[in-house]
Amino acid sequence: MKVVAVVGSNRKDSYNKKLALYMQQHYKGKIDIEILPIEQLPMYNQDDELTPPAIVTDIKKKVAESDGVLFITPEYNHSIPAFLKNAIDWFSRVDKVMIKKPVMIAGGTPGVQGTVRAQIHLRQILAGIGALTLPGNEVYIGAIHEKMDEAGKLVHEPTIEFLNSVVDNFVDWIGKAKSL
Repeated sequence: MKVVAVVGSNRKDSYNKKLALYMQQHYKGKIDIEILPIEQLPMYNQDDELTPPAIVTDIKKKVAESDGVLFITPEYNHSIPAFLKNAIDWFSRVDKVMIKKPVMIAGGTPGVQGTVRAQIHLRQILAGIGALTLPGNEVYIGAIHEKMDEAGKLVHEPTIEFLNSVVDNFVDWIGKAKSL
């Protein structure tokens, strides 16, 4: 099963990038996760949507050909980062690669709430562009800096167990979404 990951942070030591890398390794064999280089996308411009740069075409093709999309986002000012919104703007225009695409959302922050507000906004945006977001499986990782080791590996067993169950649900959701 091929899943693409869209990480809403371009910070070098991003906890959310580390979470994506952890998931890529930890779930190898169950799902193949490719982390998309959305940091290379230019700012969306409607003037360019019919003849987008090659990087836009390449990334959109990977989304279209994937079985599902994993969004991992930090929270900036109670919402998603502009960086992530830009990628979604490209995904939702012209060939609209997110329509009926199964989606899982996760996010972590050093704060207590674990990106809850950003994920609420992200769910609203994804519903508006026709994505099929996994219901009832919110992954809000608060105090993420205390749940990872120095190398960025998730080591907090209750969080790992919960994430395992949500990934299992996502795999099932991908199968169900094909009939929707």
